[in-house]
Amino acid sequence: MKMKFITVYLILIASFTFAQGGGIDKVGTTSFQFLKVMPGARSTGMGEAFVSVVNNSDAVFWNPGALVEVNKFDVSIYYVDWFLDVSQLALATAYTIESFGTLALQLQMNNVGDIPITRVDYLYRDPVTGIYNPGLTGETMSPGFFVGGISYAKSLTDKFSFGLSFKVAYEDLYAESASSWMFDGGLIYKTGFRSIVVAVALRNFGQEVKFVNREYPLPQVLTFGISANLFAPDNSLIADIDNQTLLLAYNLSQPRDYSQQHNVGAEYSFYDMFFLRAGYKINYDEEGLTLGAGVGYQGYRVDYSFNDFGEYLGNVHRFTIGFSITN
Repeated sequence: MKMKFITVYLILIASFTFAQGGGIDKVGTTSFQFLKVMPGARSTGMGEAFVSVVNNSDAVFWNPGALVEVNKFDVSIYYVDWFLDVSQLALATAYTIESFGTLALQLQMNNVGDIPITRVDYLYRDPVTGIYNPGLTGETMSPGFFVGGISYAKSLTDKFSFGLSFKVAYEDLYAESASSWMFDGGLIYKTGFRSIVVAVALRNFGQEVKFVNREYPLPQVLTFGISANLFAPDNSLIADIDNQTLLLAYNLSQPRDYSQQHNVGAEYSFYDMFFLRAGYKINYDEEGLTLGAGVGYQGYRVDYSFNDFGEYLGNVHRFTIGFSITN
């Protein structure tokens, strides 16, 4: 019965996404683009090859099925230094109840700051002083977005787990605002062969967003992932090495508004305390190389990532602080 449920669930996830299609000819056709900005420093340091890797409260953003990896309690706080002085703050927390499953919450919001309002009828040059006004009205606006969600995950067997998230997103563009609800779903399968893990996740499935008199679909994406330890204290693919781990991961994603994208990433850990990360994003307009580092000790962790967005957009920096209780 459990295997049948898993099969049906996987088929539904795939059919929902591929029924919508996706390709480079659909660039710019989806709304709520802020949902594509992932907050975690560990995940982005690994090139976002993360749906089969995530093992803490980060899972609310990547794969809710992985929330079962939270033994007791986990919380993460995120900061993203985005483009042009835009920043993003996020929070994720998860709590596991024995024999019931794992419950989680997520919050995201941004800070655009004050943007001067300009109007054509304010364009003028003072005939006496020669001072030119480029349309400034003296007023400002502050666009922004907010996302809130709840998640539930449970292990079906010692190898399979599933998770679901319900989210509500709101975007304020000053002249117009809109909101929408959506679902995320995910599966984790621990193959039992060495440390190989396979995962699938569907994000941002839900109702279309209406701006003015038109409706636009959400930036839905289906992702398959696989990961394994090349080196680890045990169950590694190549050699067992004490106190060191080298994790490799790969994602294949089908966005609703672009052709297939690929993500590869690696994480090296020493004594499970010091971490170095690198990744690469393939078939993205500007993104490519990613780098990251982290430190963890007695349940506390601090992570940083660097993302190169090319010559014109510059670099993006992310920071994450987290804490977990395992018993």
